[in-house]
Amino acid sequence: MTTDEELRKMEDTGNCFACGQNNPIGLKLNFQILSNQYIAKTVLDENYQSYGGVVHGGIITTILDEAMGGYLFRTGEPAFTGKLEVRFRKPTPTGTPITVRGWVVSRKRNVVEMKSEITLEDGSVSAQGSAKMVIVKPDITE
Repeated sequence: MTTDEELRKMEDTGNCFACGQNNPIGLKLNFQILSNQYIAKTVLDENYQSYGGVVHGGIITTILDEAMGGYLFRTGEPAFTGKLEVRFRKPTPTGTPITVRGWVVSRKRNVVEMKSEITLEDGSVSAQGSAKMVIVKPDITE
């Protein structure tokens, strides 16, 4: 369990690497909730590449994780990633529009199973994520 003090420390400071608008080196993803999905569109430049023209796998993983965990934070359920799996289906190119989506698959107590994906302009899926997110609840015994 988590104390109220620890929950307050988890408040959004705008510095999240994935979605923080105040982070000068961050991705600045701007997610919206639409039809029970957490959706953002972006174009990643060469600062986030691994080799020429391809987004680094760690950045892809970060984006997929944010689409799942960020959704829960946004809906008032602070959570941490308990387990994360990523499937890279094809290279994600830099300099072209991508769309990332995250959604809830199921829940059991404080564990939420989620999925996410990155799609390219042509509608093809470049990467998929699945996670078990653990909801952080305040310790009510204090």
